[in-house]
Amino acid sequence: MDSHTKWKAATLLTWLLTTEISHCLPHVGNEVEATLRNTATEPARAFRTQYPPVNSESRLIIPESHPVYRVALEQDGHSSEQPFPDFDIDDFIDGLGDFLDEEDDNEEDDTNTDTTTEPPPTATGQSTSADTGKPDPVQATTSAKQPEDLTPIPTAGSVTSSPQAKPSTTEAQEPVDTNISPGVGTHDPTTMNGQDIFQPVATGPVPANIQSRHDHPLQNQHADTTDPITTNKFYAGLFLGSQTNATFSQPYSLAWSKGGGTLKSWGMTVTHTQPHLLAYGPKNNKIPGNPVQYYINPVGLQHLVFSAAELDQSSIMTVEQLKAFSANAVIKRSGGSAQQITFPIVQGMGYTTAVYNDLQPLIESGIFFRKVVSAGSPRPGIFKYQVELEDDTTWLLYATPADGKDPNFKLDSKTNIRGPKGFSGTIQAAKNPAGKSGEKFYDNSCGVYPVSGEVSGSVTGDVGNYMLSWTKAGKDVKGTPLIMFALPHHVQSFDSATKGRITDIRLRTTTKGNATAVIGESWTMVEENLPIDMGFAPWSTTQGSIHDLSATAQHAIIQAAPTELKQNISGQTALNSMYYSGKALSKFATLVYTVNQLGNNVDIAADAFRQLKKAFNLFVQNKQENPLAYDTVWKGVVSTAGYNGDLNQDFGNTAYNDHHFHYGYFIQAAAIIGALDPSWLTANKEWVNMLVRDAGNSVANDAHFPFSRSFDWYNGHSWAKGLFESFDGKDQESTSEDTMFAYSIKMWGQTTGDASMEARGNMMLGILGRSLNNYFLMEDDNVNQPSNFIANKVTGILFENKVDHTTYFGANLEYVQGIHMLPLMPHSPFTRRKEFVRQEWQAMFAENAATPASKVKDGWKGVLYANLALIDPKASWEFFTQPNFDYSWIDGGASRTWYMAFAAGLGGA
Repeated sequence: MDSHTKWKAATLLTWLLTTEISHCLPHVGNEVEATLRNTATEPARAFRTQYPPVNSESRLIIPESHPVYRVALEQDGHSSEQPFPDFDIDDFIDGLGDFLDEEDDNEEDDTNTDTTTEPPPTATGQSTSADTGKPDPVQATTSAKQPEDLTPIPTAGSVTSSPQAKPSTTEAQEPVDTNISPGVGTHDPTTMNGQDIFQPVATGPVPANIQSRHDHPLQNQHADTTDPITTNKFYAGLFLGSQTNATFSQPYSLAWSKGGGTLKSWGMTVTHTQPHLLAYGPKNNKIPGNPVQYYINPVGLQHLVFSAAELDQSSIMTVEQLKAFSANAVIKRSGGSAQQITFPIVQGMGYTTAVYNDLQPLIESGIFFRKVVSAGSPRPGIFKYQVELEDDTTWLLYATPADGKDPNFKLDSKTNIRGPKGFSGTIQAAKNPAGKSGEKFYDNSCGVYPVSGEVSGSVTGDVGNYMLSWTKAGKDVKGTPLIMFALPHHVQSFDSATKGRITDIRLRTTTKGNATAVIGESWTMVEENLPIDMGFAPWSTTQGSIHDLSATAQHAIIQAAPTELKQNISGQTALNSMYYSGKALSKFATLVYTVNQLGNNVDIAADAFRQLKKAFNLFVQNKQENPLAYDTVWKGVVSTAGYNGDLNQDFGNTAYNDHHFHYGYFIQAAAIIGALDPSWLTANKEWVNMLVRDAGNSVANDAHFPFSRSFDWYNGHSWAKGLFESFDGKDQESTSEDTMFAYSIKMWGQTTGDASMEARGNMMLGILGRSLNNYFLMEDDNVNQPSNFIANKVTGILFENKVDHTTYFGANLEYVQGIHMLPLMPHSPFTRRKEFVRQEWQAMFAENAATPASKVKDGWKGVLYANLALIDPKASWEFFTQPNFDYSWIDGGASRTWYMAFAAGLGGA
């Protein structure tokens, strides 16, 4: 048995045993399984690694019949609640109830009451139903107001910086006619020419009624900055909790050893995991193809460790220069010491770079050194070493001493390479899978390294360009190009100039396929066919926005709408959760829009529209059950629900979980309200812009909010996890709600006339359309996820280090697949390709599939059949228009009326 086979077998065996997941052994593979059993009785070898450190065992897989991740279900700020609340079915249908009666009784005393006179229950031209006293919906069809003027309604101007101002205490009066044009806004997006997508939304402080609080439950102990901290970025593991969580720069993973692992080192571990080291979950025999439930990369493997002889238990690590794409991890010999190692950690960095100041370098390996060869100087002042590890991988080390002298690194043992005392300068490491060709590229770029990155972009017509560029440091900076790793979705969209700088160096990322090394300080990506014509109406990739529904569809919509329009809007929106409240506000705003614009009937939605604005005003006034607060520690707007000691409240909003999910619903609802009633914007725009700035700020120099908290412009999608320690990094569970946020700021920008925001939303949608279909929504030919996982069709929860086909609230197929569907909105056909939806439906929800949609209960049934409209709108239409429709099939964040319009617009009627 050769050394590599023994190393692989020993590593896998040790990992499986130490993590208590020996139940996975049957799924490892016949060849590896046989190797494991043949070597199980062999004595321990010097090259065996220990995974994981004993102090992290508790976070791993629990050996149950259906294993789950303790960290995913208990420790990440996520509860077991479903993504929509359950309402009593009678209240859901009848709507008014005692709550609304009390509201009506108290309206005269409500200082926030709309001053507009309500239309009489029997508006001109409408008959009254004898048993309800409401307008007869069929008759209302013939008397609906038709838009007479389709010119865009002028909206409020762009937002400017202003001091804190108290929000209005009264609602703007409702205009007599609330008809809007198909494309609301002050400009035509098709005429955009080089529109900068990163202009500021606003720069002033938050509204005065948002209290500032300095007592966030998680205080900042290790991030050395007074600037707003981007809580959801890849480097959060450096400053959270134990500070030993991995940071996934891709393709490398870095973690502070902090005295752990087999080496007991106090340096920075660098890991790159080969595919054969993945562990897979049990197979799901209910899904065609029998895919495994999850896969996970090892945590704790120590390929190389950058350390120093002086580091020990008195050493500390702080994090500095926290920016959108980078942060500096600084390991000091002790608090206040000038002896330190600085690690500029940048997404996509080609090398791991350690900048030493007056320390004796110690390069360690838990995999063990097989051979270290001094390989001369690629350029004057830079000294190169070729390193072979016992796992048959090749690494390159480059030392650039500040004094220019040969450091004469020595191999002390299988675990240690030692440098000279008092060393100052840089040491870089890169894994080289490409032989002489790869070595040539690394030699050409050694000595320099990125220290920060930035993104810029513009939109012209329906074509967007965005550029990732980096600031570099090191030796001979001007004459030495960077080498950086691009993800698959980058490479697909490179312009011709960037494509010309691609190398043959490819390294596997943890959950996104292979990264490709590219030479140069910037990349330019092009996204064509942006959905610039997408509005509030149903939309398709072939027809664009569909504003004109058939007479049959309009008639059915106006018949169905009154049942949902008379729901208790205040009761369903004034909740103790920003997420649930936002979903309900979005539901009712979309419902009012559907009746008003697609059903062409303003009158029957007028009362609901008044109630909707009143319900929204509760949040603008910050009088909801758990008001918002401005957190001065991390700098953002959070729910106060978690200040009571339980950060799991409201899905972890207080700790910055899911802000793009929660606030996206509010923003989309505001976009519709402001489009229907432009006068409403004056009193509400500042508050809504505050939510945009918190979850998706457009500039890096805002003193109140960080740049792009949720959306990761390198990874091409958002991360939902906030300030929760996780060995597996950030994660995201719902691609559709990620898309919803991009869509919401596109539409809010359109409604308010903010061309930059609208263009940014379009660009984000374009990037999401590409990245989601590379990494999350898996068609049969997907090449970025393991072949034994693809048949799941969706990833479920995608972490930076593992992918698990489940949800935080359960593993039913309608949950796992459905959380990537809802909300079904105009953006859905853009990111959920027809071929993907067809494959998923046949595998999961067709009559002969794993979980037939016809047999699904509760609101998930409506989600599935609304999704069916993307490939079979007629079947979807027939489901939602069937006689005696059961409203328990509609979740609390959706309406039957909108689903009917959605299906009709896509060709159902």
